[in-house]
Amino acid sequence: MTEPQHLVVTTTHDDEGAARALAVALVRERLAACAQVHPIRSVYWWEGAVQDAAEWRIDFKTRATLAPQLAERIVELHSYDTPEVIAVPIAAGTPGYLAWLDAETAAVAEQDE
Repeated sequence: MTEPQHLVVTTTHDDEGAARALAVALVRERLAACAQVHPIRSVYWWEGAVQDAAEWRIDFKTRATLAPQLAERIVELHSYDTPEVIAVPIAAGTPGYLAWLDAETAAVAEQDE
């Protein structure tokens, strides 16, 4: 199996404005080509109890090579003690979209090479 070239990196935030600000910051830094902010409901175990909270999910589309930097910046900028940062591979996509994703993150990716 080949390594994925592109990923969707996901995090959540408890505040819509903060979620949008995080999305803007990381797209501006070119660590992601785009970010989508979605309202969600999260149920999770935290500090000894089940929590049920409204959150905002942010899905960042990026190159696989940028995932470590993107994750590091999410943790640096996030207000949560332990923010969710997970990545799933993009198994397929239209050639035009994937080329756009590459072009929009090219400057940062080239710095790492």
